[in-house]
Amino acid sequence: MKKGMKTQKTWSTPITSEKSALVPCALCGKEDFKPYLSGNGFSYVRCLSCNLVQINPQPEQSAVHKRYAGDGYFNYELSNERAFFRLGKLTLYDANISELEKFADQIGNRRVLEIGSATGSLLEFLVWRGWEAQGVEISEKEAEYARTKRALSVSSFPLEENNFPDNYFSLVIAFHLIEHLNNPAAFLREVKRVLAPGGRFLVTTPNVDGFQAHLFGNKWRSAIFDHLYLFSKETLSQFLLNEGFSLEKIVTWGGIAEGCAARPIKRAIDWAAKLFGFGDVMMIRAVKKE
Repeated sequence: MKKGMKTQKTWSTPITSEKSALVPCALCGKEDFKPYLSGNGFSYVRCLSCNLVQINPQPEQSAVHKRYAGDGYFNYELSNERAFFRLGKLTLYDANISELEKFADQIGNRRVLEIGSATGSLLEFLVWRGWEAQGVEISEKEAEYARTKRALSVSSFPLEENNFPDNYFSLVIAFHLIEHLNNPAAFLREVKRVLAPGGRFLVTTPNVDGFQAHLFGNKWRSAIFDHLYLFSKETLSQFLLNEGFSLEKIVTWGGIAEGCAARPIKRAIDWAAKLFGFGDVMMIRAVKKE
């Protein structure tokens, strides 16, 4: 990394001592790893069999849930609400939201579920577009904010505890969520269960094989305590395929962080990252097979 380069870190829960344990690879089940990235008080390993990158030892799920209960996380989300909403809208357009709405209208099902709906800004936008919207947000403060300030239907229980009906939603969204979960395979299984046949799942997450990840290494802004997994396009695709999804579209964006290069250079690198697929963040549009 060149001297003077500015890196940007995603906000993360302050590192604390939590009960943790060594876990096998969440994708292939093997236990053969090599060290990959190191943080202050945590470390990532890469599976020698399938290349999945995960924090190991890993905190227990109950400890992970507690991270999002306080004021810190809520205040961070609220103060960045406008920026996150803008990125969420851009992602919907990259996924071709108009095409997804056409499918929903064809099957007479405009029900959408956003998992990790935060303060509800994107969910509100979907309501404005004519969707029957449901949110899931385990931060009770954020869920309550969305319910009271925006009159949205948002549950503060984890996805699996909501007992949504089978084949209920035509669209499920999970933006910057799956990397925070202890068991991504179980999560995807539940997403598939609640999706209608032919329904779409939009998932975004940092791209561990992107340009920024390779450039910054241990200082990469997504190599943080809260991100239990760092996916590549290949490993996330394999998770989805294993759970019975087919893949329709993969997009990446974000070539270089703001402040790391002059704006004309940044624009050129961002353009190339999206065109050639080495962006910092990826989006996969997957479909539940009929």
